[in-house]
Amino acid sequence: MTVRATSGPTGHPPPATRADAGACAGTSTGTRTGVDSSGGTGRTGPASGTRTTGRAPDDPHCGAPDVLHCGPYVLDRARIAGFAAAVGDPHPAYTDPVAARALGHPDTLAPPTYLVTLAAHAEDQLLRARPDIPGLDGAVHRAQSLRHARPAHAGDVLHATVRLTDVAHLAGRRLLTLDCAFHDADGLWVATTTSTLLCRPLDPTGSEHP
Repeated sequence: MTVRATSGPTGHPPPATRADAGACAGTSTGTRTGVDSSGGTGRTGPASGTRTTGRAPDDPHCGAPDVLHCGPYVLDRARIAGFAAAVGDPHPAYTDPVAARALGHPDTLAPPTYLVTLAAHAEDQLLRARPDIPGLDGAVHRAQSLRHARPAHAGDVLHATVRLTDVAHLAGRRLLTLDCAFHDADGLWVATTTSTLLCRPLDPTGSEHP
């Protein structure tokens, strides 16, 4: 997997690697393994804060969502500090509010790639609602990119909108592209992640190839 991240304003610490956690719910089809990582009528899941957007009624996969709204994700100091420790980044702005404020930030700073974990959680919810896409069990997280409007901080309440933007084929496998846009409580764009997932190949019986 490749990870590319763009930093925020001057004084923003350098990128770290993958993050953890989130809070959203969905139905089920599969999970992915590997490196740690529109249009239609809306519907709301049970007390989850999750809303999916289905396809047009004449679509053969009517009801399979292309878009899911997930959240809120509340960023807190403990999770941010835990992630920074897990990736071995000692920058004090990730753990010390005073150090972060000295750099002009309102609270401790989330490493740019912290949002990848939140995105992965939202992506999984969307893909679990897509029974028309086989091979998700054991799918490989192939690539990841991030675009930031501003850094994320402890105290932020973020909402994610995840979209399945492309289904291609590579070496006989489905290659999925998903965008996940994060907005804050005021509706302002914070960051967008783009993931590509390579599904496992299936033989006619549904078994995995060696």
